[in-house]
Amino acid sequence: MENIDLGFWIILLATGLVFGIIGYFIGKSRGDSKELAATVDQLRLANNQLQADLSSCEESLSEQSSQPGHREYHFDAKSAKAIFGRFINEDDLKIVEGIGPKIEGLFHNYNIKTWKALSRVSVAKCREVLDSGGEKYRLHDPASWPMQAKMCYQGKWKELYRWQEEHKHGKL
Repeated sequence: MENIDLGFWIILLATGLVFGIIGYFIGKSRGDSKELAATVDQLRLANNQLQADLSSCEESLSEQSSQPGHREYHFDAKSAKAIFGRFINEDDLKIVEGIGPKIEGLFHNYNIKTWKALSRVSVAKCREVLDSGGEKYRLHDPASWPMQAKMCYQGKWKELYRWQEEHKHGKL
């Protein structure tokens, strides 16, 4: 009889201990979720502030670029020719490794006609442009095209030439 009483108390004690541990972790996880909710709120506020800052910067940039005579760069055909060994027309998309005359035409259909415009296009948009040309254009990899166009736009001819030599066929 005493063994039964002792077994009863051991089971009762073990059950209490198990439920105590479970309760501890449940309480702790609720505390963590409150902290996470507070962190999410702080991040939302920070994101809203960053969005407002971005809008302000875009407005400022738009105002600056709309001023007469304002150019962010100067195309230097002589520098480009010195690096590439051939004459390069300003905003010729074919200087980008992987873009030929037909692909350039596809970009022109999407009103992407300058290095600056191509440099600001996402890779997904480049893929969309290629897909518009049909099945034969799907094997092209446009991952580096915006980056190469940015180098053209900024007049970084040495860097572009070096990059193209290191990455044959324009692949990253």
